[in-house]
Amino acid sequence: MAGIELIYGRNAVREMLRAGRRRVHRVLIAEGAQDGGALSEIITLAGQAGAAVKTVERGSLERMAGGANHHGVVAEASSYPYAAFSDLLGRLRAGAQPALVLILDYIQDPQNLGTLVRTAEALSVHGIIIPEHRAAGVTPAVVNASAGATEHMAIAVAPNLVRAMKELQGAGLWLVGLEKVEGAPLYVDVDLTRPLGLVVGGEGRGMSRLVRQTCDYIMQLPMSGKVNSLNAAVAGSVALYEIWRQRARLAP
Repeated sequence: MAGIELIYGRNAVREMLRAGRRRVHRVLIAEGAQDGGALSEIITLAGQAGAAVKTVERGSLERMAGGANHHGVVAEASSYPYAAFSDLLGRLRAGAQPALVLILDYIQDPQNLGTLVRTAEALSVHGIIIPEHRAAGVTPAVVNASAGATEHMAIAVAPNLVRAMKELQGAGLWLVGLEKVEGAPLYVDVDLTRPLGLVVGGEGRGMSRLVRQTCDYIMQLPMSGKVNSLNAAVAGSVALYEIWRQRARLAP
């Protein structure tokens, strides 16, 4: 069906239903699926959302999920509701707390994007900005990798990431890029308590030149092993937790 996405996995489907941001048409449950508590909640939430619940052969779900691990649940839902960048910018300007936005440049691996969204949601990041081209969008695979965190997060798509970054700077945010650069300060030595946009580059290539140049400053993670780089999702998550740590120390 046009405009329909197949969301799979118990956590992903449950959080989608909890968030209530999508129109859910049907929830399909595999015959013999064991209820660990999540399944009963999914059925209850689906009923509250007006979605039909149907039991089907497990093989049918295997085919629908393309062989991915669906944990016995697949939902037919409307496409992901991206946030408008202008709305996100307005909320940042109006917010009482120091703003925190995650800016992702060329993150193409769904697992990395899902992991970063999950970490960002857990740490109450106000929004995520991804580029329109040459980057992963919020697909069912990303929803599953994030354990459904995408459904609670404001994610905006920027046709021009550099222009969006400059608008964030105009709104009072400092933009800090995360990349291993000789001479850049370590992430623990940078003041991350101010209104902030954390910029994380893609797998392998890092940030593009213009994105790097638009950042107010660059910071890096310490590396002492033989491998000289970290997975983008790991590096971004470490930096987000350092931001949280610094801000928690200042909280009343």
